[in-house]
Amino acid sequence: MNDYQQNDKIEKGPSVLITGGSGLIGRYLTSALLAEGYQVSHLSRQTNSFGKVRVFRWDPAKEYINPDVFEGIDYIVHLSGANIGEKRWSVSRKKEIISSRVDSANLLFRTVSENNLKLKAFISASAIGYYGSVTSEQIFTEDDLPGDDFLGTTCRLWEEAALQFEEKGIRTVRIRTAVVLEKNDSALRQLMAPAKAGLVIRTGTGKQYFPWIHIEDLCNIYLKAIMDDNLAGAYNAVAPEHIDHNSFVRTMAAVMHKPVFLPPVPSLFLRAAMGEMSDIVLKGSRISDEKIIRAGYRFRFEKLFEALGNIIRD
Repeated sequence: MNDYQQNDKIEKGPSVLITGGSGLIGRYLTSALLAEGYQVSHLSRQTNSFGKVRVFRWDPAKEYINPDVFEGIDYIVHLSGANIGEKRWSVSRKKEIISSRVDSANLLFRTVSENNLKLKAFISASAIGYYGSVTSEQIFTEDDLPGDDFLGTTCRLWEEAALQFEEKGIRTVRIRTAVVLEKNDSALRQLMAPAKAGLVIRTGTGKQYFPWIHIEDLCNIYLKAIMDDNLAGAYNAVAPEHIDHNSFVRTMAAVMHKPVFLPPVPSLFLRAAMGEMSDIVLKGSRISDEKIIRAGYRFRFEKLFEALGNIIRD
C-alpha cells in the first residue's frame, strides 16, 4: 500500500495538515478549508480516498509517520484522539484516550523539530473537560487551572504536548471545545435517540450546565485560528448562552415537537450503566466565551433554539 494517495490535482495555496481529518470536526473543517481555497492534507492510519484531499499514512502507536507529508505544509491542526464517549472508561481505555492525543502530538513535534520545519501555526483541539467534571456556580475562563479528575488530567496533558510547539516559537492555539451540536455524528444524535420513541429524556438533577457549540461556529473558530496571526494560547469554543440540562432538554423537545418524559433518569442508574463516564452527562459548569469574542469572533448561533432548529430541521 502506498503511504500517500492523491485523488485530484491540488491547487497551490496555503496548506493545512489535519490529524483526525476523517472525524466529525475534521470532515466539516476540511470542507470549510477547501471552500476557502486552502490545500488540505490528512494524516490517517488508512490511505482511503477523501475527495480533493491528500492522504498520508501514519501510526503514532508505532511512532511512524511518512515524512513526505510535511512538504509545503503551513499549518497543522491536531484533532486526533480516541472518542471519550465510545467505550466505558476501563484502565486500559483511559490510557488509550490519553496516549491517542499526547503520543500523536509528541510524534508530530519530534518530526517537525528533527526536520527543522517552518510552520506558521500549530492548532490543537482540547475540551472544556480541562476544567474538570464539576457542577458549580463558577464561570470558568481560560485562566482557570485544570481539574484534577480524569478529563482535567487528559486535557492538561493534551495541551502540554501542544505547548512544545509554542516553546519552539511556533504560534500555537488550543481550542477547548464544548459539546458539539451536529445532527448525524455527534453527542446530539445520542440525545435525540429516545425521541424516536416519542419522548425526550432528562438525566440526573437537570441542574448541571450544558455548554454547547454549533458545528459551524466551531469550524469557523478553527478557521480564525488559522487565518488570524494574533490568535495564540487557549480559547474556549462555547456558545454564549448558558443553559442547564433541563433547559436544553425542553428546548430540544420544543424544536422536535416531542413531549418531555417527566421523571428524569436517576443518576444512580446512569452511574451503574456508564461508570465514571457518566460524569459527562451528570455534571457541567458554565464556560466563558469572552476571550474568543474579544479576539473578534462573532457567533452565528448564539441561542440554542436557533442552533437546534438549524440542525434538526435542516
